[in-house]
Amino acid sequence: MSVDKAELCGSLLTWLRTFHVPSPCTSPQDLSSGLAIAYVLNQIDPSWFNEAWLQGISDDPGPNWRLKVSNLKTILQSLVEYSQDVLGHPVLEQHLPDVNLIGEFSDPEELGKLLQLVLGCAISCEKKQEHIQRIMTLEESVQHVVMEAIQELMTKDTPDSLSPETYGNFDNQSRRYYFLSEEADEGDELRQRCLDLERQLVLLAEEKQSLAQENAALRERAGRPEGEGTAGLTAKKLLLLQSQLEQLQEENFRLENGREDERLHCAELEREVSELQQRNQALTSLAQEAQALKDEMDELRQSSERAGQLEATLSSCRRRLGELRELRRQVRQLEERNAGHAERTRQLEDELRRAGSLRAQLEAQRRQVQELQGQRQEEAIKAEKWLFECRNLEEKYELVTKEKERLLAERDSLREANEELRCAQLQPRGLTQADPSLDPTSPAVENLAAEILPAELRETLLRLQLENKQLCQQEAAYRERQEELQRHLEDANRARHGLETQLRLNQQQLLELQAQVEDLQKALQEQGCRFSSPSPPC
Repeated sequence: MSVDKAELCGSLLTWLRTFHVPSPCTSPQDLSSGLAIAYVLNQIDPSWFNEAWLQGISDDPGPNWRLKVSNLKTILQSLVEYSQDVLGHPVLEQHLPDVNLIGEFSDPEELGKLLQLVLGCAISCEKKQEHIQRIMTLEESVQHVVMEAIQELMTKDTPDSLSPETYGNFDNQSRRYYFLSEEADEGDELRQRCLDLERQLVLLAEEKQSLAQENAALRERAGRPEGEGTAGLTAKKLLLLQSQLEQLQEENFRLENGREDERLHCAELEREVSELQQRNQALTSLAQEAQALKDEMDELRQSSERAGQLEATLSSCRRRLGELRELRRQVRQLEERNAGHAERTRQLEDELRRAGSLRAQLEAQRRQVQELQGQRQEEAIKAEKWLFECRNLEEKYELVTKEKERLLAERDSLREANEELRCAQLQPRGLTQADPSLDPTSPAVENLAAEILPAELRETLLRLQLENKQLCQQEAAYRERQEELQRHLEDANRARHGLETQLRLNQQQLLELQAQVEDLQKALQEQGCRFSSPSPPC
């Protein structure tokens, strides 16, 4: 079955886009330089198509088609050598593309041949399972074209093993599993043994036919009348050929017996595959398609390949189920951890709200302390003012006291003068006792006493009496003022002592609040460090 090369080129371009290459690969013109194909081959087998090989490919040939052809020749030669030396599949001549048409005209048919060789290397290398899975992710139409290209490539490489006379026509699903189930080692070995036996049977049948023809010719020659020497030689040759024929018949019989054994083994494998099909009811549609195959060998191959793929799928599902359980366990752990973090976050938010209220209280206490300090400063200023006034009053008091002492001394002197005057007045009283007309109470006596006193002494006495009266009034006023200032001073001292006590209490409360704020800040920093890096402890 031949594949349309233009359609094949488009599908293989879609397949190439699954590789992550730095060079674009969206059109045949992008691939005409060979750079994208070289990057894809480097990803298929980095050990063969290594960096040194990549350096031999021109990075930017530009419009020069000769450089493109040179790159494509290097790639084609490496592909042929890789297929022969590494994969053991020689490339047939009809599979070799014309690199001149690709480099000069970007011919899609020739480019399809080249990409078909790249596809053959991808599905036969060590990473073939990965590339097969990548093909299975493509669209159905693209998968169909890619599978047909793989079938055509394999058919042309091994004509005896995949000829229509031997295996008949496959449907699309059968061909897909035939070429993509190479991981089933037992089915591959069995298929290879059957192919070898069939090749041997074909060779033996051809050899038997040629020997029969030669035997018939010899018998004809033996029936002709010839000489005795010739007859003896012919008889010996005939005996030799008969012995060879018997040996070949024995070998053929032995191979027939081996073939029957293999058929019995195939029947046992068929029973095992039917059991696997019963256990895997989810794939009944594919089993029915496999049972619909006419040839018993094809049905056995299809069943074994399907069984291998189902086992791989089952193991993959089990592995994914284990991974899913592990992920569920991790999700539960993360949910528990998240719940713990949420609870811790809620606690921290509560502590933060409390810290905010404490901070507001602290700010209020600070403002109150500042106000109290301001009041204390004002009271201190007032106290200094009262102290200054008190000192001034004390100085004035000392001056008044000195003046009072002076006045007292002067009063004493005046008392003495007064006593002397009284004595002087008593003398006229003594005279009045002898002479009643000299009574001091009489106006005449008073005038006489006044006349006896000196005028300066009389003025001084009046002045001193007036000053004494003023000083007494002044002293009473000063005493009242001093008592008032003393009361103010005592009030200021009491207020100052109260403010100092309140200030000490406020400072103590401020220190306690600062310690609480520092503890809360440390707790918030530790919690923030835990949130920022939950794995290692801060």
